[in-house]
Amino acid sequence: VQLQASGGGVVQAGESLRLSCVASGRTLRGVAVGWFRQAPGKEREFVAASSRTGSGTFYADSVKGRFTISRDNTKNTVYLQMDSLKPEDTAVYYCAADGSIINSSLRQAFQYDWWGQGTQVTVSS
Repeated sequence: VQLQASGGGVVQAGESLRLSCVASGRTLRGVAVGWFRQAPGKEREFVAASSRTGSGTFYADSVKGRFTISRDNTKNTVYLQMDSLKPEDTAVYYCAADGSIINSSLRQAFQYDWWGQGTQVTVSS
């Protein structure tokens, strides 16, 4: 599976961005997809995930209520809508996918087999 993340950019605090993660090589049906981010000098951290069935969504406390993960299986794409962005959201954002991960493991980066390249999100104050 190849994952292509896009949609990053430079915005001001309070503005919105929508990231996209397009998969090729196989369908995303039955595949869990997660978004992670890594800021300079920090470890990669979990942001949001959509379970294999697509019915379960999970968020880091820091983004809950501001970010929304969704998927369009007809386009083989998962989105991360980011609203009310804050300077602390600045990071490189990565999408990841796995076909066998269980819900309790969705927050763990090492559980994902497939990774896309990152897309930079910069939020200025």
